[in-house]
Amino acid sequence: MELLQSVEKGVRIYDLAVSWENGMAASPSNVPFSMALTWRHGDRQMGGTKGCSASNSLVVTGDHVGTHIDALCHVGNNGTLHGDIEITDACHGGRFQFHGVETIEPMVCRGVLLDIPALKGVSRLEPGYGITDKDLQACLGNTPLNKGDVALIRTGWIQQYADTAAYLGTETGVPGVAASGGQWLADHGVRAAGADTIAFDQVQLGPDFRKRPCHGILLWQHGIHIIEVMDLEELASAKIREFLFFLSPLKWKGATASPVRPLAVVSPK
Repeated sequence: MELLQSVEKGVRIYDLAVSWENGMAASPSNVPFSMALTWRHGDRQMGGTKGCSASNSLVVTGDHVGTHIDALCHVGNNGTLHGDIEITDACHGGRFQFHGVETIEPMVCRGVLLDIPALKGVSRLEPGYGITDKDLQACLGNTPLNKGDVALIRTGWIQQYADTAAYLGTETGVPGVAASGGQWLADHGVRAAGADTIAFDQVQLGPDFRKRPCHGILLWQHGIHIIEVMDLEELASAKIREFLFFLSPLKWKGATASPVRPLAVVSPK
């Protein structure tokens, strides 16, 4: 009841997800999002009920499209998943038997925004910029980042989202968290780490284009979930640094990720 009373006093809710729609940005390694109406109003009779109609739609998508959270089965190394689970034991029957996205508990916890462009005095980071441990520490300042918190890292790159080629950064690279930044997050014991880019990691042109060290550090080594393709612009514009964070994945048994609609809840001043 106390929680309900606090909500009734009025809170501000920030939606941190992008919209899912045909033509939206998607990594080439994923099936792109597609939605179509399979039953329109007026296509069929509703059992003779006068004036009643219904409509249905069909959605096809990869599980890493749009705002999503990575399951621990998403990344392996040396034939194992997090916790030394053999990949050959984990992946059979058309789905993962261990560390599927349905094993991620809903998150209701403290969140912290790390606004790196604000730290640098720019609207968004330059292509391919690597966010280091020093950047994260400087951005954190005197704000605590506690074990079990969720850290959200803004690059400003979501400003490119309407242009798929620019957002994917195939010809430019994409700013993101460098390996030292990933280790910094792990050392703080965060429950999850999110960003507004499609890969979370720094994406550089050249031979390191496909390297994703933070995925290995966070998912494989430390069991820390990664949230990608977040929209943190409104939260940053309001200069919100701390908030109550809500996120719940879909129970897609054995899937490597789930679409999510994370929320930041802020009490009125």
